[in-house]
Amino acid sequence: MALAAVLLPAVTWAAIHGGTFLDRGAGGPADLTVVTHNVDDANPDPVGTARALAASGAQLIALEELTRPALDQYERTLAGSHPYHAVVGTVGLWSTYPLRDTAGVPLVPWRSALRTTAETPGGPLTVYVAHLPSVRIGLGSGFTTGNRNEAAGRLAAELASAPAGRTLLLGDFNATTDDRVLADVTDRFRSAQEVAGAGFGFSWPARFPVARIDHILVRDLTPVSAWTLPATASDHLPVAASLRR
Repeated sequence: MALAAVLLPAVTWAAIHGGTFLDRGAGGPADLTVVTHNVDDANPDPVGTARALAASGAQLIALEELTRPALDQYERTLAGSHPYHAVVGTVGLWSTYPLRDTAGVPLVPWRSALRTTAETPGGPLTVYVAHLPSVRIGLGSGFTTGNRNEAAGRLAAELASAPAGRTLLLGDFNATTDDRVLADVTDRFRSAQEVAGAGFGFSWPARFPVARIDHILVRDLTPVSAWTLPATASDHLPVAASLRR
């Protein structure tokens, strides 16, 4: 009986999650590589972080939790490899392709997402970069998700009214794709990790990742592969994906 008590949960877990350990990559050529990274507002090495991200070979690099002092270092370090960039508040996008029509998307009073269009060789690509507020834990109040949930609702409303076509949604959502608060976002997009990644793709915390809260979501694009990059000086791991138009 004791053995059965151990085996039954194990078999059930394996049946549900076992496929996660398989390489789900679609294979074939990719047209575009993208990275998103919460760089941490207390990052002690912005230059090293920027160099590591540029070395990934990604054409598009989304950064979250930018601060004004660190922003100058990211701009200088990435200028040679990614000459085009756009920043709104604490989020930014660096690109090897020209960017146009950049605008902010208000999420909560102190935080906005970024929307821009990248002029890729295969045509225009709409890109969103978002950082939803953190889940807070307070004495007596427990988990507080109100700000994050409000921001998720406003992001979903923006996406619902956005033009159709090839679209990337990148960033730190402070939630997994299983969280129902993201349902109105994820029902319009596919997760590159879930479609084409190997393993769980956990991104936080960097020292011992237990959750995937940093995401690359796509519409009208085919994920070819998805993975996490080596740790930087941030408390998050960068996540990457290769895509085909």
